[in-house]
Amino acid sequence: MKVAYALLTVGLALVVQMALARYAVGGRWVFDLVLVGVVYAALYWGPVAAMWAGTLGGLMQDALTGSVIGVGGLAKTVVGFGVGLAGDQFVVARPSVRAAAVALVTVGHRLIIVGLLAVVNQAWNGVPWAAVLMETGLNAAAGFLAFQVTDALPGVILQTRQRRRSSLGRRRW
Repeated sequence: MKVAYALLTVGLALVVQMALARYAVGGRWVFDLVLVGVVYAALYWGPVAAMWAGTLGGLMQDALTGSVIGVGGLAKTVVGFGVGLAGDQFVVARPSVRAAAVALVTVGHRLIIVGLLAVVNQAWNGVPWAAVLMETGLNAAAGFLAFQVTDALPGVILQTRQRRRSSLGRRRW
């Protein structure tokens, strides 16, 4: 069941990524919501679910973006499994700490991709640090928002139920 939730999370992230892709034209906005979804899955459902989410999410993203198929899938698999293991070992409960994890993982993910593409293309093009910093900031903000909403959602639902019950108990004549 954890794997199904993780795949659903990454599928939703992929749909939102593709919907917002037109804003990334020309390198103005660089973000990777699929990576945020993989980190989300890793911290909530563990390394195995994150590994599946990273593999399938990365391969689908590679296929849809026209990049070398397998590079993103491998990078997201490694990152997802690593974050899942670290999340099992450390207490990562606050949304700000989780957003920091997304930021750290974004830099590592981009370095893995640049390294794999250098091996595949047999040419070193360097690391585009401006794009990496932009992606890190946007991914961390998206991760913070996702974790904050997820943490607040049960409380909002509970308050709504309590209000509904209290208003049903009162009789208005």
